Amino acid sequence: MARIVMKFGGTSVADVEKIKNVARRVKSEVDAGNQVAVVVSAMSGKTNQLVGWADEISPMYDAREYDVIVSSGEQVTVGLMAMALQSIDVPARSWLGWQIPIKTDGAHAKARIQEIDTTELDKRMNSGEVVCVAGFQGIAPDNRITTLGRGGSDTSAVALAAALKADRCDIYTDVDGVYTTDPRIVPKARKIEKITYEEMLELASLGAKVLQTRSVEMAMNHRVRVQVRSSFSDVEGTLVVDEDEIVEQEVVSGIAYSRDEAKITLVKVADKPGIAASIFSPLADANINVDMIVQNVSEDGKSTDMTFTVPRGEFKRALQVIEGNSVNIGYKELLSTSDVTKVSIIGVGMRSHVGVARKMFETLAEKGINIQVISTSEIKVSVLIAEEYTELAVRALHTAYGLDAE
Repeated sequence: MARIVMKFGGTSVADVEKIKNVARRVKSEVDAGNQVAVVVSAMSGKTNQLVGWADEISPMYDAREYDVIVSSGEQVTVGLMAMALQSIDVPARSWLGWQIPIKTDGAHAKARIQEIDTTELDKRMNSGEVVCVAGFQGIAPDNRITTLGRGGSDTSAVALAAALKADRCDIYTDVDGVYTTDPRIVPKARKIEKITYEEMLELASLGAKVLQTRSVEMAMNHRVRVQVRSSFSDVEGTLVVDEDEIVEQEVVSGIAYSRDEAKITLVKVADKPGIAASIFSPLADANINVDMIVQNVSEDGKSTDMTFTVPRGEFKRALQVIEGNSVNIGYKELLSTSDVTKVSIIGVGMRSHVGVARKMFETLAEKGINIQVISTSEIKVSVLIAEEYTELAVRALHTAYGLDAE
């Protein structure tokens, strides 16, 4: 007998018929003798509708009331899920975040889970009951409802799996696993059988939409085995596991890309101590995340060009912050563009192989693709290129590293 947490996203519970289909899938696990906790998202599109209503009432809304509104989508789904299970003779009960309780901090709309009291859930599961939990929500220290941020149901599921000491957390979605890259761009992309937490974290943060970044971080920290599976087929999914579980590492496991990038260049700023702080401190104070950074020092050593990237959604605000601090920074010219894409190669095998980055640069050069910015970590290399070359770059790199399906 295993203890499993099964999480179903919005497309998996988009209507009553799909909820019934999920209930049958849960029943098959119960019939196999497993203890099951189910975590559900709101029906597809429902959260967007609720957010829209909140914005329509008041663009400067109270974040505490916002959480009350947007958490209601999961409340509907979890009730329907429990009813669907009961209708096919599976003992089940719905649980909202505050009823368990799932305790969070007080950061409304982006709360972080601090503790989950599983006393009652343990008792129910040991008696054969399926516990149906509303994802995405918890309760703050002042007893107000909180939400975990968009995609937070993945985090709810992994946190619950950790607290319940589950054998596995299955994330059901509209894809049947994690692929070497986006199959819409590369039809020869392969489904990965097993991938490390580190690789999945890089893929999630670099543009892959299969799992939410925070959920992967939590899985890695608590060593929760996660499986990404399709709600609409019975094929085996992708296991996200510790590196020790994978016998032979691929040099490069996947290619990720993100169009959510914008590039800013400050031309001829003084090359002196403190100049970087004068640029990036105001951006940090404005909660604008800076990603890739490159600095080019002039021949005379007196000035430098500073190039960096920010999320495309923060582009205009970042420009305003830089222009507002132009006197302190002292640049000659401000250049900017949002017509860029970040393309990355990821693989824990890079730690023990040389020449991985060189192959990336040579492959892009052969295709006539200019690299604007480069950043690296132990298991990834990212480059910034013109957006028009995104598909060409991804396909070329996928082939170059031998990832194409035969």
